[in-house]
Amino acid sequence: MKIAYILNTYPQPSHSFIRRELQALERQGFAIDRIAMRPAEVELVDAGDRAEAARTHYVLRCGAVALASDLALQALHAPRGFAAALNLAWRCGTRGEVGRLRHMIYLAEAAHIARRCARSGARHAHAHFGTNAATVAMLCHAMGGPRYSFTVHGPEEFDAPRALSLPDKITRAAFTVAISSFGRSQLSRLVPHGTWARISVVHCGIEPDVFAQPAPMPPIGPDAPLCLVAIGRFVEQKGQMMLPGALRVALDRLQTDGSGAGGIHLTLIGDGPLRPALEAGIAEAGLTKHVTLTGWLDEAGVRDQLARAHGLIMPSFAEGLPMVVMEAMAAARPVIATYIAGTPELVEDGRTGWLVPAGDALALAKTMVEMAATPAATLDRMGKDARARVLARHDIDTEAAKLAFLIGGAADHRPLTQPPGPGSRTASDTAP
Repeated sequence: MKIAYILNTYPQPSHSFIRRELQALERQGFAIDRIAMRPAEVELVDAGDRAEAARTHYVLRCGAVALASDLALQALHAPRGFAAALNLAWRCGTRGEVGRLRHMIYLAEAAHIARRCARSGARHAHAHFGTNAATVAMLCHAMGGPRYSFTVHGPEEFDAPRALSLPDKITRAAFTVAISSFGRSQLSRLVPHGTWARISVVHCGIEPDVFAQPAPMPPIGPDAPLCLVAIGRFVEQKGQMMLPGALRVALDRLQTDGSGAGGIHLTLIGDGPLRPALEAGIAEAGLTKHVTLTGWLDEAGVRDQLARAHGLIMPSFAEGLPMVVMEAMAAARPVIATYIAGTPELVEDGRTGWLVPAGDALALAKTMVEMAATPAATLDRMGKDARARVLARHDIDTEAAKLAFLIGGAADHRPLTQPPGPGSRTASDTAP
């Protein structure tokens, strides 16, 4: 079965979960046409990302003349559908900050994709994120293209759902995917109760074989500091600006409490617009010997850093359900994370890690101190519990099978039912 995946920017270093989902669907027997509006603006350091970029069709590279031609041809050959899509784009363009002009560009992109899908025989289109990729998928369907679905991750979609026309996108879609029960609850707020059955939970997934043999927990004590890793783009929502102040407080407390703990070292993996401010905060707090910034690493590099660490720290202000939390847990490492969005569905406070209130630097510092004083045997047990939990809930092939079931039903116009199997919403909510 041929399907189209519609994306805005693909691949990106922080979106490896999409690549894993695509490849898992291909193992399910789907042929997938990767369609993105544009390539990433950053250098792709991972070989897997570079391979995906070579397989992806980039719409905007076709140029304005080609897109205008596709728009005219679509209007000529399917005038009623084109008129419906034009009206929809115009109405959506009245909301939010994007405006009508941008929606006319989306309309041209949708016409290009509709014609591409007709040539390739794609029977369904799936978009990731409820932003412009889902808009293009919706307009493509309105003008006669295949039925569509889309995955909502958050947090951006939840910040301005009506400006993004999320209610329209959900009600017109064959089905909508949320990556957590929290996400499903937020989408359910936007549409009538009768639509809720078409909103399903399909988790982002990990590849268990990649984490088949987790490294032993490193020693910890007076001569072996607590090693923490933070992974993600340096942007406001990820909360990394909390870390210098919290780490400074934690180190000062360790020096005065006589616990015998050997200090803390933090490795920051990633990059982004807040890097200069973050570097300045690290220097101002006198932490240059206690913090390492690596930039973006490929997946093997991330796994290596997790193997060297005792755990992950994720001080986010807003999230969907972070992939890096899943990867750290699969590597048998406990997690310090904030009690927001879908994170508490995965991280169990006191069993697989620690949960702290978002924005509370003192709570973050206190938890780092507590973790630094925790024996390696206890951290090892927590890491093993974390690994068992994430493998039970986030195996990529199990989750892809759920998505494949939904796509197959949509393409065949079967009544929507919840995906079967151990990864279903009911079973995953009660997994160990």
